[in-house]
Amino acid sequence: MKAGEFDNNFDQGDDILDSLDLSKAKRTLQEQKQVNVDFPAWMIEALDKEASRVGVIRQSIIKA
Repeated sequence: MKAGEFDNNFDQGDDILDSLDLSKAKRTLQEQKQVNVDFPAWMIEALDKEASRVGVIRQSIIKA
C-alpha cells in the first residue's frame, strides 16, 4: 500500500491496523521519574478530599 492510499484510508476512518507491523511498536517517553513537589496545605486538603470522594489515594489524584 502506498503512503497516499494509507493516508486516505486513515482520513476516512477506515481500519488501518492490518496495514501496520505492530511487532516492534513501542511507546516512547514512558519512563517514570520520581519528583518531590511542595503544595500549600489548602491544596493537600483539597486533594485528600477529592481522593476520598472517588475512593483512591492522593497520589492517584495527583497523577491524573
